[in-house]
This record gives sequence, C-alpha cells and structure tokens, in this order.
Amino acid sequence: MAFIENQKMDKAINNLLSRQNYLVTQANDLAKSFGNLTTFEHKVLDYCFSFVKAEDTQDQKYVVQMLDIIRHLGLNKSGKNYQRVGEAFRTLNTKTAIYMRTYKNGKNGIIMTSLFDYIEIVEDGKIEFQFSQKVAPYVFELKQNFYSFKLSELANVRSKYALTLLKLWNANSFGKLNQATIKGSLMDWETWFLGTDEDGKPKKWSAGRFKQRVLTVSINGLAKLYPKTSFVITTQKEGRKVTGYQLDITPINTMLDI
Repeated sequence: MAFIENQKMDKAINNLLSRQNYLVTQANDLAKSFGNLTTFEHKVLDYCFSFVKAEDTQDQKYVVQMLDIIRHLGLNKSGKNYQRVGEAFRTLNTKTAIYMRTYKNGKNGIIMTSLFDYIEIVEDGKIEFQFSQKVAPYVFELKQNFYSFKLSELANVRSKYALTLLKLWNANSFGKLNQATIKGSLMDWETWFLGTDEDGKPKKWSAGRFKQRVLTVSINGLAKLYPKTSFVITTQKEGRKVTGYQLDITPINTMLDI
C-alpha cells in the first residue's frame, strides 16, 4: 500500500514540475527565467540584482530609492512613472515563482518559493527588499559567475526579446559575452522568451511565428549593439516538424595578425 502511495506522490510531484513556472537547479537557470516579465520589469529586476555583492549573506536586506530607479531608466519624475515602478515591483512579487527539486532521506520532493522574501515600499520613495533565503545562494552565484552586465549596457536594449537573448548569451559564456552556443527544444526557447500561462504551462506559438517575431527580432537587436559578433541560428527538425533551435554566437576578430 505504501508503494502505491509513493507512486501517487511521485506522479503528483512530477506533474507539478512539468507545470511549474521556473524550475531552478543551478544559478544559471535564473538567467533563463521570468519570460512573463516585460522589458520594463526586467530592467527593474536587473537594477535589484546590481546591488548584490560577493560578500552578501542570505539574510541581506537591500534599500533603493524609487527616484534613483526612475533616473536610471531615463524617465521624468511624473507621478505616472512613480506608479510604473511601483507596479513593476508588484509584478516582481507575484510573477517570480521558483520551483526547486529536493532529495532528502532517499525521497524526492519540491520546494515552491519566490524570488523575493518581501518587498516594502514606503511613501518617501524608499524600497526595501530581501531575496528568499532558499533562492539567495543562486542569486549570489548568478551575479558572481554569470551576470557581468553594467546597468548602462542593459539600458541600451529596448526589446524584451533582445534583452532576454542578451542574458542567455551572458549566462552561456559565463559572464564574458564571448563565444557561446545556446541550444534547446522549441519548448525551452518558448519558455525563456514567452513565459508561462496562468496554469504554469509554457506559452506556445507556431514555430514560424516564434522564429520571425522573437528569434529574428532579438538577434537583429543584438547585432546592432554588437556589430562585431556573428549570430547564426540553426533550426532543428524531425522530418518537417521543428523541434528546437541552436544559436551559435561568435565574436568576429577584425584585427590582422602582423
């Protein structure tokens, strides 16, 4: 009887993992997460990440000023923009679910948590936040090993899809923005760029629409920012069916060896 119950629990856990928003097993996964966020929300999140230091601990609290975020994003000090930043933090609080596999005493499990433990906004414009203690180690590792952006560099990216691709490139080249290969199934790519629906299932577009409106747009966007870099996308197929993509990114050496 216990064996049957264990089978039922295994099935339930696997079902949760298949419907989850963002399954995290290593720091690099965070760079591929949160496809549901808009460009604006991504940039507010990047601003939060910029405060993380190598010596930080899991209970570290961070304080930022809303006015500083508004200035960083190049916005004026209108009440509308204060509201936009506030709404962005509200979205970050509700749309950054994190799922993590566990294995204790020979048994599989799942931890369901969020990126932030809390976010507090005060009427004087002060914003205090803390990352979830379960997720914080991944955030610290991401910042140290995979996330080497300057905020000014991210601010130049206008397209959500180009911003997502830039983060994927950065993560897959260990924070160096040099040669990298990004490979995944069609579902992987859709999850990275489109996010999930209300049930936690990846949003699905036709392969043709996804390549034209997401991959082509994101590659063209980065090609303008990094003109000395080659971006080559290869479509993977089984028969006529598109199963995934491979993107090879190669910096072009324009210097002559003398």
